[in-house]
Amino acid sequence: MDKDRIIGVGKQIIGSAKEVVGKLVGDAKLQTDGKAEQVEGKLQNAIGSAKDTLK
Repeated sequence: MDKDRIIGVGKQIIGSAKEVVGKLVGDAKLQTDGKAEQVEGKLQNAIGSAKDTLK
């Protein structure tokens, strides 16, 4: 398993947590940051998956 996949999943989890906390406290910026981090994590996970496929 490529390290990009592991890091990507971690970013998705952290982003999801940020989004939930942002909703709970009413912080729109934290929600947006969380969503952006989730997208970044999905992209990095996809890159790692592609690397695994090429190996």
